[in-house]
Amino acid sequence: MNEETTEPVTRDPIDFCLRTTLLGILINALLAATKGIAGVLGNSYALIADAIESTTDIFSSLVVYAGIKISSIPRDSNHPYGHGKAEPIAAILVSMGLYTAAIAITIQSFREILTPHHSPESFTLVVLVLVVLVKETLYRYVHRVGEAAESIVVQTDAWHHRSDAITSAAAFVGISLALIGGDGFESADDYAALFASGIIIFNATRLIRPALAEVMDSAPTSGVETAVRETALSVEGVRGVDLCLVRKMG
Repeated sequence: MNEETTEPVTRDPIDFCLRTTLLGILINALLAATKGIAGVLGNSYALIADAIESTTDIFSSLVVYAGIKISSIPRDSNHPYGHGKAEPIAAILVSMGLYTAAIAITIQSFREILTPHHSPESFTLVVLVLVVLVKETLYRYVHRVGEAAESIVVQTDAWHHRSDAITSAAAFVGISLALIGGDGFESADDYAALFASGIIIFNATRLIRPALAEVMDSAPTSGVETAVRETALSVEGVRGVDLCLVRKMG
């Protein structure tokens, strides 16, 4: 982690995570519109599918924003352990959004493969190169923020950006094959969209597991328990610790 990222996160991690999420929403909105228009004009379903994925990213980021806001609410009489579980719950919802987008893209990809159509336009490749560069840069930035703030939901949101970069790269390959291959290769970008949906499902599964573990109060790493025991034993008068149960929330 570089100093530019960790220093402001250390000062106010919640505010920094919120601002990072809002940045992602703005960029996704611009990219979704660009890819959708280019996909329609350029006759590329892979690019349209990519636009759909970016649109789901917008709604997912809104869920992330809400999860961060709720988790920062101080504990009260009804929630003595605080509201920290709002974050992993939001991460689960985001993962479910990824699954939904992948299923929708898969269904439409098969429809496009079975329907004869023209090859995509070459200008769509330029759009995809720009998208890959922007989304991969955004992934790296958001992921560093999530790690520095130890926020699983922000890290999940970061992987949304990388999924978008991967689907755009797959679309680039598919459109390139369609243009180079000519007749008989018109559906190459549709197969690329199908491949991209598989990547999205893989990432959704990768992200939902740690979120479910947090909701189910899975034990933290052994190092946390060791630190708690050592702290307890350092207190004057404490001769031993018989039982030490550790949870992340509360």
